[in-house]
Amino acid sequence: MERTVFDQEHELFRDSVEHFTATEILPNHATWEHQGKVDKAMFRAAGDAGLLGMAVPDEYGGGGVDDFRYNAVISEVFAASGAGASGACITLHNDICLPYFLEYADDEQRKRWLPGLADGDLMTAIAMTEPGTGSDLGGIVTTARPDGGDYVINGSKTFISNGINADLVIVVSRTGEDPHGGLTLFIVEDGMEGFERGRNLDKIGFHAQDTAELFFNDVRVPASNRLGEEGMAFGQLIMNLPQERFSIAVSAVAGAEAAFTLTLAYAKERMAFGRPIGSFQHNRFVLAEMKTEIDLGRVFVDRLLEEHIAGRLTVEQAAEAKWWSTEMLRRVVDHGLQMHGGYGYMLEYPISRAFVDARVQTIYGGTTEIMKEIIGRGLGV
Repeated sequence: MERTVFDQEHELFRDSVEHFTATEILPNHATWEHQGKVDKAMFRAAGDAGLLGMAVPDEYGGGGVDDFRYNAVISEVFAASGAGASGACITLHNDICLPYFLEYADDEQRKRWLPGLADGDLMTAIAMTEPGTGSDLGGIVTTARPDGGDYVINGSKTFISNGINADLVIVVSRTGEDPHGGLTLFIVEDGMEGFERGRNLDKIGFHAQDTAELFFNDVRVPASNRLGEEGMAFGQLIMNLPQERFSIAVSAVAGAEAAFTLTLAYAKERMAFGRPIGSFQHNRFVLAEMKTEIDLGRVFVDRLLEEHIAGRLTVEQAAEAKWWSTEMLRRVVDHGLQMHGGYGYMLEYPISRAFVDARVQTIYGGTTEIMKEIIGRGLGV
């Protein structure tokens, strides 16, 4: 069906993103999957191509356009390419980390960091999750103790995307005893004494996206690296998590569309008992179900994209989009792999990579169960 959420400028931008993906990402994706991280030269090239910091004011070298539709275009192209793991460093930087700098950095911090965030000199990560906390922000135990004009950070984080490659890490730290009111954001920079990166975690999928353990051992951070006021972090996180979750939903629908395209083509070409496997009633019904679910997801996410750019996307709507779209993606890639038969289990077939890469999407950004809890609380139950 025809989509109406994008203007001509967004479609021209889509052409640019597709060209960048074809020239800078796809030829290297297999190598990066093997090494467990992308080359940072690609991230710098994304800055040169205008794929970073679209919302950064032009006075700092950004695009000067605060329109999440451009972010959505990037997510869709990367997901459709089959190389979403290699592009994830860009979407994480743009959709999840950058808003904290744009909304909470003071003038000095904006001058210091925004140019690098826009041109690719500075890759970002955000460190929330700890080994014993998961989605429970109130359980964070990493501490930041005031010491003169500095803070001293101690603790550890895990499952941090961009954790190996990041130049700047937004670290959620405890500065007070209140479970929520005692949290503060700090920017820890690459090379700070006591800041150590653990191993690049060995995941079942999404291999090109580096995911690390981070350790903070008496890391001395100047007060000028505090992002916002002390004790504000919980509110800052709550304000920005809906966009993170909605970004995942955008990618999930595009990934489902790509997996369906692969499966439909295979169902038309693969022969069994003298006829294409897609012509058997069971398979035809499965394809019909996949197509219907994807169309429903597309309409829902496009409508919420309109709400988001109008500033009306709610926490509950983002949670709905996140859990439903990622669970739909999981169903689609599972059906797609099954229809490929034995070939679907072979890594050289794109559907197999789509299958393993899709699995994490019901987990990161908040699990399906947490999303349902958010929605339920919004209903007053």
